[in-house]
Amino acid sequence: MSSPEITPPGLYASREPVFPRAVSGNFRTLKWVLMTLMLGVYYITPWLRWDRGPGMPDQAVLVDLANRRFYFFMIEIWPHEFYFVAGLLVMAGLGLFLFTSALGRVWCGYACPQTVWTDLFLHVERFIEGDRNNQLRIHRAPWSLNKLRLRLSKWIIWLAIAVATGGAWVFYFTDAPTLLADLLTGQAHPVAYTTIAVMTATTFFFGGFAREQICIYACPWPRIQAAMLDEDSLTVGYREWRGEPRGKIAKGEPTKGDSPTAAKGDCIDCLACVNVCPMGIDIRDGQQLECITCALCIDACNDVMDKIGKPRGLIDYMALKDEAAERAGAAPKPVMKHILRPRTMLYFTLWMGIGIALVVALFMRSPLDVNVTPVRNPLFVQMSDGAIRNTYELRLRNKQGEERQFTIRLAEGANQAPLTLTLEGVEGQQVAVGADQMLIQRIYVTAPRGSEPAAGAREEIEIWVQDVESNARSVTDTVFNGTGARR
Repeated sequence: MSSPEITPPGLYASREPVFPRAVSGNFRTLKWVLMTLMLGVYYITPWLRWDRGPGMPDQAVLVDLANRRFYFFMIEIWPHEFYFVAGLLVMAGLGLFLFTSALGRVWCGYACPQTVWTDLFLHVERFIEGDRNNQLRIHRAPWSLNKLRLRLSKWIIWLAIAVATGGAWVFYFTDAPTLLADLLTGQAHPVAYTTIAVMTATTFFFGGFAREQICIYACPWPRIQAAMLDEDSLTVGYREWRGEPRGKIAKGEPTKGDSPTAAKGDCIDCLACVNVCPMGIDIRDGQQLECITCALCIDACNDVMDKIGKPRGLIDYMALKDEAAERAGAAPKPVMKHILRPRTMLYFTLWMGIGIALVVALFMRSPLDVNVTPVRNPLFVQMSDGAIRNTYELRLRNKQGEERQFTIRLAEGANQAPLTLTLEGVEGQQVAVGADQMLIQRIYVTAPRGSEPAAGAREEIEIWVQDVESNARSVTDTVFNGTGARR
């Protein structure tokens, strides 16, 4: 007799769409405010203007890849000043560590682009199809003209938002009004159309269809954030010692919210916390990778507790460290004591330190940048009169918003007295450099025959570049090679 075949269990389950119910409360209001603020900043910023003078771009925030420049209102960052960008990235990382160690995945719940755009798409879906129950009915119903009409209406609005998202992104890299006119007339560069198409497709798919799947499977942060949490970190949780055993309760019946010795818990198993969750999880099952700490379940549960006359906070921000004390009936530690602790203060100190250092470096940087490179082949040239001449390549960058005159000369000093400096192709020692331009100028330093620098090996010298109008000066050290350098 042959044994029956055993069918192995499936390893893949098709996605069940999540239709969260609308909710009101403090955390929902906070999400509304932050979403409006962040979307407003993203869409409006490229259209803000900032006067930098003639010949300069007037877009307030601009990543000018063609000229390798970044503008942020009155601040201008050059390619060699990339340390400012690196510093901001370090601050962003420390800020993420700070907020995660204090409040869990608060970034994911309120500020992550995936969360913000998904939230916006959910509101559009709710506006077109109604709240959760009606959306479920439409989803389960067979296709009909009415279902097709609702779906097409929703998708068209999603697509419009996605196009605006991709369009706003490219506006950060060139003059926004000019690019908009070129896009509408078909004269924009193919890269602009390609970028908008890619951004549109990803926004439409991620925000409209993938949603929580991106957070669960594509984003690495849920797996990393565990290293950022400790027993003092505040995360959204369910007070099961107060809520269990869950079930229906009669009006006025005592529960553990009234007295810890009561037989029943405060949770009436209404599923309000599950129905509002954009990730489709049950917070009562404990901490889960899928939870983005949006706290909408807190609003939903508090609303139910108000209706049945029980204390709020069955679902709330709480720390693991407080669990034992609360189970014994003690009050939880004040929130600020969880937030203001050595670990978070260290993160904050480092974050502030880097920020202050960047601000100081920004306001202390010179309005001109000078680099002098000796021409090594040959080290020196012996002139017909016996003088020794060295050649240098000077790169002078004018960071001002207008053309400036600069004087290039040797520093004053006894050791440089025999030396003379001349500029190739220029009469005198002054050069003009345009606004936000870099000049490459060949210069010569000559030592007369028989002088100490001419006969020596290496002589330390300084080259001064001075702004004629502001007297701002840059001093660059280099060397002069005499005949002794070849021995």
